[in-house]
Amino acid sequence: VIYPPHSKLTDKEKTNICYLSFPDSNSGCLGDTQFCFRFRRSHGRKVSLCCFLDQLDRDLPIYLKKDPAYYYGYVYFRQVRDKSLKRGYFQKSLVLISKLPYVHLFRTMLKQIAPEYFEKSEAFLEAVCSDVDRWPPPAPGKILHLPIMGIIMKLRIPTYRDKPGTTPIVQNMHQADAQISMALPTVHEVDLFRCFCPVFFHIQMLWELVLLGEPLVVMAPSPSESSETVLALVSCISPLKYCSDFRPYFTIHDSEFKEYTTRTQAPPSVILGVTNPFFAKTLQHWPHIIRIGDIKLPGEVPKQVKVKKLKNLKTLDSKPGVYTSYKPYLNKDEEIVKQLQKGVQQKRPTEAQSVILRRYFLELTESFIIPLERYVASLMPLQKCISPWKSPPQLRQFSQDDFMKTLEKAGPQLTSGLKGDWIGLYRHFLKSPNFDGWFRSRQKEMTQKLEALHLEALCNENLLFWSQKHSEVETVDLVLKLKNKLLQADREQLPVKTETLKKLQTHINDIILALPDDLQDILLKTGT
Repeated sequence: VIYPPHSKLTDKEKTNICYLSFPDSNSGCLGDTQFCFRFRRSHGRKVSLCCFLDQLDRDLPIYLKKDPAYYYGYVYFRQVRDKSLKRGYFQKSLVLISKLPYVHLFRTMLKQIAPEYFEKSEAFLEAVCSDVDRWPPPAPGKILHLPIMGIIMKLRIPTYRDKPGTTPIVQNMHQADAQISMALPTVHEVDLFRCFCPVFFHIQMLWELVLLGEPLVVMAPSPSESSETVLALVSCISPLKYCSDFRPYFTIHDSEFKEYTTRTQAPPSVILGVTNPFFAKTLQHWPHIIRIGDIKLPGEVPKQVKVKKLKNLKTLDSKPGVYTSYKPYLNKDEEIVKQLQKGVQQKRPTEAQSVILRRYFLELTESFIIPLERYVASLMPLQKCISPWKSPPQLRQFSQDDFMKTLEKAGPQLTSGLKGDWIGLYRHFLKSPNFDGWFRSRQKEMTQKLEALHLEALCNENLLFWSQKHSEVETVDLVLKLKNKLLQADREQLPVKTETLKKLQTHINDIILALPDDLQDILLKTGT
């Protein structure tokens, strides 16, 4: 059953959703299980270009922007014994499909509606949909109130202006009316500490592997553990966006199975979460494998674990741990390990442990990225090079050698005490999809900034005076160019003040009114 009934999915998408909505039979998930998956949208689907979500996307931090090529599936699966059924079990999944990566929000929502849906019927989904129809747009930075079956979820979606690592608290207000409200501390974060607990001693190496976009497999006993671990890995390099593909739960029926498991070429830059024992054979040639047992919160501190050799990973019964021959570039940070171990001994709540771990990853990523930000900012032409009568100047080329030279005086050592081969890490990173994605978005931002400065320079000129000294043909050409500039500013959402755009529109109107009547008619009718 699909709700709303008018939603369109291709047959391939439906098949993918069906296979990804149930745990592999070996997982033996009795009771209720929640997990999430991600799948590719079919080719040839119309992508709604001017969708209002795109407007909201602008204000999101880069790692929360939606990827038009993928959908997320959020699953609530129930399996209970039932002798009245032929197979002896009741098995059903309620799946929520969205382009938005708000794991915690949709997980909370499913927890509210799925148990009731299993006991009632499809009519219940109608009621859920009419609740969702009343939701406001998912605008970043605002406190949103989302009604769902008698409860109001209160939450705030982060914006790119938020200081990384801070989450403005949504307070739980006591409302006068009878509705129960529920404040969500986050819309997208997973419990980092719980996910990394089984591979506690290797968090820094895993951060390097994710940063460099290395092929990674997470082998776990159930989809909830595989999906949480994959999402934790992807988020550990935040505020950098992980730019390769990642699949929180991946099965042998997936439409990309052949593409990702072929031995004819090197494993691709993806992170896969798997639970089927078959993958222990199929993915033996992958360079980095994380094997996770049941995620339990440790009563005692895990013992020091060595990285294991890949050849020892023959079956899925292999002991939990990280199997790789990778040698980290940076020396190990013993401080964070001690801090978290101490937390375990003192029975510090897992939320507090996650906050410590998230701050550690954030500081590590920022120390790494600040020198790159500083160098890329130096590629921007000076403001005095911007002339209203010439095209905006180009950004200077990125030069690896020039960047490496800046590291001596302004490298990560300014903000991080970690020793090691930082230069080697940067060299490797510059070849990775994460660098490519990061640099492209910086390039786009800076090019738009130059376009905006060029618009401002035009506005500050006396354009009417210029047009009176030039021929009609040149004046008409200027009007058309200025109109195009205004359209571009709107289409590309350039960072320009509204006053600037109004001023430019006034300039255009003044120039047109100074022209002969016949030309005025034509130019006022012409949109572009």
